[in-house]
This record gives sequence, structure tokens and C-alpha cells, in this order.
Amino acid sequence: MTAPAPAPLPPLCYEGILQTALAEDMGRSGDISGALLPAGKQATLHVVTREAGCIAGLEMSLRAFTLYDPAVQVKALVADGDVVAAGTVLATVSGAARSLLAAERTCLNLLGHLCGIATQTHALAHLIADLPAKLVDTRKTLPGLRTLQKYAVRAGGGHNHRFALDDAVMLKDNHVALLGDIPAAVAHARAAVGPMVKIEVEVDTLEQLDEVLKTDADVVMLDNMPPEMLKAAVGRVGGRMLTEASGGITAATIRAVAESGVDVISVGALTHSVKQLDIGLDYRQ
Repeated sequence: MTAPAPAPLPPLCYEGILQTALAEDMGRSGDISGALLPAGKQATLHVVTREAGCIAGLEMSLRAFTLYDPAVQVKALVADGDVVAAGTVLATVSGAARSLLAAERTCLNLLGHLCGIATQTHALAHLIADLPAKLVDTRKTLPGLRTLQKYAVRAGGGHNHRFALDDAVMLKDNHVALLGDIPAAVAHARAAVGPMVKIEVEVDTLEQLDEVLKTDADVVMLDNMPPEMLKAAVGRVGGRMLTEASGGITAATIRAVAESGVDVISVGALTHSVKQLDIGLDYRQ
């Protein structure tokens, strides 16, 4: 199953990240290993995945080469959202050999990370593809990479939760405790924000859920509830607000969570503990 390709990100979202990474890798003296190659040596190298996975961030990662050397020619051979087998050539890069080797690690670091996110997202989304629940990410992202990581989730067939704290009100246990109780917290939030801003409340018991149902909240997060409790919670909500399941959800449990009838399943592990996809740059004579 191939996920629909997400809309491409504008260069503004990633070129600064690549420039910072390239500068970091060049150190104080540039690539002293690459400088051993003849200045005029030209080459074509292949970006190859060593393992099967879902592709994300290919075009933006390849930009590392042309940022370092505008004369380099890059050619993407697959698209973001494609699911590929081990050994697939994802792209070719041609130009000065010194330039290709200098930008190699910056490209592969970003590409492997984003493909890892897309691959993990694709695997989980596939497990619940026949059910209505949507798989979403969280704000548990690496500093400075949130936009790219959330793009990779979309490439893998997932959806995005909040991008930042200003997207929506999320009333967690600390907010509720500091504002009094759940009805008071929701009332305070509703009075403070505009009419287009949604309010979500986190609960971990059915008793707390009953308190949320007395309010005009838009979403309730059912935190760390087992599937049977989730099913009971969804029944109590009865479609009056969106339901989100969250907390420790894995490949072993996501199917049962989705079968409870929740609308949304959020998984922080999509971004905070992902395994990088093994991708290399090969010279083939």
C-alpha cells in the first residue's frame, strides 16, 4: 500500500535546516577527506535504500547537494509516499565528486530519519486501514524539525495533531488542577479563546469523562485506557464530541484501540523514538 503523496513543503521550511547541517559538518576547514580527490573528478552516485520502507523527504534531502554546489544535478526516481523494497535506487546525483561526498551525510541523515518516520507510520496505519479511526502524531518532536517530521507522518499515511501550542486548547491534568476542576477549566477556556478555537480535555477515568460531558468541549482525550474502557467511554460520549485515544499505543495494541470506536489515535512514538531507515550513497562503475 502506497500512501498519497503529501503536498510538498516550500523550501523555506527546510533549506535553513540543511544549511545549518552543512555548516556543522564542514567544521573549521571543510571536507579534508574529499579534498584528496582531484579537483576536476566527476561522478554519478546512487541513493539506495538498504531496507524496505516508505519514502519521505527525498526532494528536500537532495537539496543538500545543490545548496553545497549549485552545479550538482539531482534526479529523484521515486516519490514521497512510495513504499519500496530493499535495494531500490531512490535517486541519482551527478557532479564534482568532492561536492557529492561533502553533502552526502547531511542528505542521508535527514532522509533516513524522515523515511524512518514514514515507514513506522505506514506500518501502524496499515493495521487499522479498514477502520474509521485516524492515526495522528503528537508534539513530541525534535527541536527545529517538527514541520519536517509531521510531513513525514503524512507521507506515511498518517495525520497531524497540533503543530504548536496556539493551534487549539489542550486541558491536561495540570491545567485542570490549577483552574479548579474540569467544568471550570473548560468554561475559562471558552471565554478566553475565539469561536474557531477547539478545546480538548484529557481524562483517564470514566468519572472524569462524565465531567467533560457536562461541558461544551470539542474533543476528549482518553489517556492510557484499556480497549474495554475505551469502548465504554465512546459509548458514553455517543458522538457528542470527538474521541481521541492516547498513551503507550503500539503495533500490538492499535487494532484493539481502533475497534473501540475512537475517532483519533495519537502515537508519540511516530516521531520521538523512530528507527532511521538505512539509506546509503553508492558509486557504481
